[in-house]
Amino acid sequence: MTSATLTERYISATIRSLNPAAQADVRAELEASIADAVEARLEQGEAPADAERAVLTELGDPGILAAGYADRPLHLIGPRYYLTWWRLLKVLLLTVPVCVLGVVALGQTISGAAVGEIISSSILAAGAVAIHLCFWTTLVFVVLERAGTDTGETWNVDKLPEPMENSGGRSELIAALVFLGIAAGALLWDRFRGFVVVDGEALPILDPRLWPWGIAALFALIALEAVFAIVVFVKGRWSTGLAVANTLLALAFLAWALTLLLRGELVNPDFLSHITAVGGEGFATGDAKAADEGGIFRILAVLLGFGIAAGVGWDIVDGWIKAVRARRGSSIGGAGRGIGWTP
Repeated sequence: MTSATLTERYISATIRSLNPAAQADVRAELEASIADAVEARLEQGEAPADAERAVLTELGDPGILAAGYADRPLHLIGPRYYLTWWRLLKVLLLTVPVCVLGVVALGQTISGAAVGEIISSSILAAGAVAIHLCFWTTLVFVVLERAGTDTGETWNVDKLPEPMENSGGRSELIAALVFLGIAAGALLWDRFRGFVVVDGEALPILDPRLWPWGIAALFALIALEAVFAIVVFVKGRWSTGLAVANTLLALAFLAWALTLLLRGELVNPDFLSHITAVGGEGFATGDAKAADEGGIFRILAVLLGFGIAAGVGWDIVDGWIKAVRARRGSSIGGAGRGIGWTP
């Protein structure tokens, strides 16, 4: 029995995974192209065995060649779907695990779990969700890639994004100062006029014992936030330093609020007693402590704490997003000027 030549082995390895109807045509095409390439090398003085080996080596892996004949992708997700997959996955990973972490942490806190259990359970749940998101989203796009399904997304110039607005603009400054002014006014109104009035007298929602020093600290944070907003406006753009400053201010407010909340010194006890007195069944004693035997006020305190933390977290993330965008914008602008391109 005569052993097959390298060419015969190469052609056999190439066509064996093809449709039987196409194998004969591919075999004939490869035999002709390989023979021509070998002949060209022989004319240049190469030995027959060396010429054949060199030609087959240049053709490369027969599996890759067969995939080209069969129009079969050899990548997990190709350029047709890659950007759609990546954009969707980023949105999912930036939202779903964070929401799951917050919900699990909230539920564990309300149930009275230990701090270590709250942290571990929340992280494990968020991590598991992130892994599932990556796997199932990728699997869907792999199936689309293999099936050749059209997602319906065809790019055109109408999809070009608008130029990013100046993140340190006048409108943002005005909005920040108005919000801070409203916050300061609400603190004064709560103390001296009252959002809740009982028997003609103001009943503050915040604990009056916070005055003057506790509220003075909060007013100082409000003043610093106003100065910060003005600095951002003057500079005209965010930077890493401003993002760090914004983070420190946000964390300072979070520390102020959560410290008082955990110590039971944030909300006015008389306000809680008033709620128990008018709360109907289950609050008939008018005793806030007795009413909280079922954990109602503790649950409300947990919800308030998570709400404050969520707002602070978003403020920090938003600042860093603006700083990154500003840095990217300056890099693109510098690159454009460097190559003499004007947008």
